[in-house]
Amino acid sequence: MGKFLPILLGTDLNAYGMARAFHEEYGVKSLALGEFSLIPTRHSSIVEVRIFADFGTQQSFLENLNVIYEEYHKKFSKLLLVACGDNYVEFVVKNKKILEKRFVVSCVSEELFTKLATKLNFYKACEQFGLDYPITHIITKKEINVELPFAFPVVLKADDSAKYTRCKFVGQKKTFFIESKADLTHTIECIYKSAYDGDLVVQEMITGTDDTMRVLNCYVGKDSKVKLMCLGQVLLEDKAPQTVGNYLAIINEYQPEICEKVKLFLESLGYMGFANFDMKFDSRDGKFKFFEINLRQGRSSFFVTGSGFNLAKYLVKDWILEEPLSIEISNTEHLWLGLPKKLLMKNVNEYYKGKIKKLVAGDRFCSTLSYKKDRNFFRFLQNARISGRYWFKRGWEGKV
Repeated sequence: MGKFLPILLGTDLNAYGMARAFHEEYGVKSLALGEFSLIPTRHSSIVEVRIFADFGTQQSFLENLNVIYEEYHKKFSKLLLVACGDNYVEFVVKNKKILEKRFVVSCVSEELFTKLATKLNFYKACEQFGLDYPITHIITKKEINVELPFAFPVVLKADDSAKYTRCKFVGQKKTFFIESKADLTHTIECIYKSAYDGDLVVQEMITGTDDTMRVLNCYVGKDSKVKLMCLGQVLLEDKAPQTVGNYLAIINEYQPEICEKVKLFLESLGYMGFANFDMKFDSRDGKFKFFEINLRQGRSSFFVTGSGFNLAKYLVKDWILEEPLSIEISNTEHLWLGLPKKLLMKNVNEYYKGKIKKLVAGDRFCSTLSYKKDRNFFRFLQNARISGRYWFKRGWEGKV
């Protein structure tokens, strides 16, 4: 195998999880590029971080990737691009023909990106292949005051996640839980006063505790055949406004029926690369309702690597080693933690406490940031600070 360099587009928890996956499997140090230096990738010995002003714009993105290419292409036989954020996925897809002349690129076509990148287009594809999703109503900038075909409370979110992330305004949240029409109107007005001008999605509220959520990470090879599927049951979600809905604890789960449906969906579309699905169990009809697809590995996707299915391995075998891959579906029970164990035990449903204790006692658990081969004093302080935020600044009191 020639010497290769993983180039991670982003500096967040997702990027660190991928850097750790490359280091665990191949002992290589990754290069992470971003517009901001985020905490997870700081003070690390397994990833070098390079920050570029305006890297969140397409022009700067391309210009600086050219700089990186000139610096590294003689040192490494292949430069492997891995997008770790929606914005970067969009840039890579839209410039794929240019980038693949210099980098190894695994992503969907621009045509398929258009078909899946927004929630509304994703739901159209769901209808085509029999994937269920919540009852949905669309709001545009021209039609703010609308009558909904379902009752409050409702969920409000942006149709175009990448575009919405680039907009900043007071009170911005990833997802809004709305109790009344007045609250809905006010929130919509606040959003449209920002730079966001895309559609908004209003959905019926599917009731259920955090443990009714599921997350599915997949890898689809360059032959558009699914090579990996790993489903997780969410035990706990974040409640902080800016990060509401982010997963904080996951246990692997085996549900072949869901996997078979998603496998058909991805392969029929001619998908390529990582895919991440969020869904929730609806007790009213016994069906899982799909919320969205991320055209990349998920923020919490290290739960896949930690349970024995190293995400970096699939990319390298497929694109660097060019080895054949057969499909693997995870059926190994394993716990991923995004917060301290004691805090999880304090807040998780009583039903899962015995299982959690058993997995921890059997050393069948992991945390993305807790890597024995990447320890130093600064990372110790940094990780302690992150844990402290959950204890003291997030308002965790009693059961959630």
